[in-house]
Amino acid sequence: MSLSTLADQVGAVTELLTPLNALIEAHVFAAARLHGDDTTVPLLARGGTKIARLWTYVRDDRPFDGTAPAAVAFRFSRDRAGEHPTAHMKGWQGILQADAYAGYNQLYDQKRSPGPVTSALCWSHARRKFFELADVEKNIRKGKNAKEISPIAFEAVRRIDALFEIERDINGKSPAARLEARQRLSAPLVADLERWLREERALLSKHAKVAKAIDYLLSSNHWPSFTRFLEDGSICLSNNAADRSLRGVALGRKSWLFAGSERGGQRAAAMYSLIGTAKLNSIDPQAWLADVIARISDMPVSRLHELLPWEWNAATHQVKAA
Repeated sequence: MSLSTLADQVGAVTELLTPLNALIEAHVFAAARLHGDDTTVPLLARGGTKIARLWTYVRDDRPFDGTAPAAVAFRFSRDRAGEHPTAHMKGWQGILQADAYAGYNQLYDQKRSPGPVTSALCWSHARRKFFELADVEKNIRKGKNAKEISPIAFEAVRRIDALFEIERDINGKSPAARLEARQRLSAPLVADLERWLREERALLSKHAKVAKAIDYLLSSNHWPSFTRFLEDGSICLSNNAADRSLRGVALGRKSWLFAGSERGGQRAAAMYSLIGTAKLNSIDPQAWLADVIARISDMPVSRLHELLPWEWNAATHQVKAA
């Protein structure tokens, strides 16, 4: 089979599944809280390849005992310009859990219609900046001695880890229960962390590596978004849900060389949405897609929802139970 024939077949399948993808996207963007992130993908261009992007938007309410099915919507773009998340989330309003990428700033604009998106930043990203300076084994492998390993970074990691320990105990509980525990246990730790970091920062040169990690966390533009989890029990401490959704893309880059065109990138995004949503619902993507492809042409529009992974899963269990 030639590559062009294979591409045509993939295109035909993607087109066939477009209505199902539309239902998944509608479900994702009906959420009051989303995880967002992006990753690189090579795109064939004149003279070689260029760096394009796959964006992910994840709905996963399970950490706060939500009952809505988990789902993910991927989008493709030729670059990382902020206009892309702005277009992807046009008309959506809620809480976006993401990193501090400036391209999201248009979403947070108070003049935005239908209203500003609320930012909740990821403590895993903040922790990583300190951890890179405190990872003793890795730094020694790089030839650094113990004196070069930042004790401030080491202590910051320890304090942030204490917050994640609290989160492990309240994962899956209701928003009210999570908020109560955070106000009682996490808020004092966060206040003490802020005080300590500001004291340490005052003694550091602006060129110190650990100073940059502190500034990322304590920036006036960032700190309110980092501490928003203390005000809302539905917010997660990290953006790991989005990070997990991108792992398949990272693995895929080792198997395929590039997206052959913008249309190919869009098809890839559509397939990642379908496969990622199936996995979030503990469904075997191959079995599910094979069944969906066989049935979707004869399925009335009014019953198309029955092919969604979470409903397909329920129907499968009903058949087995019978």
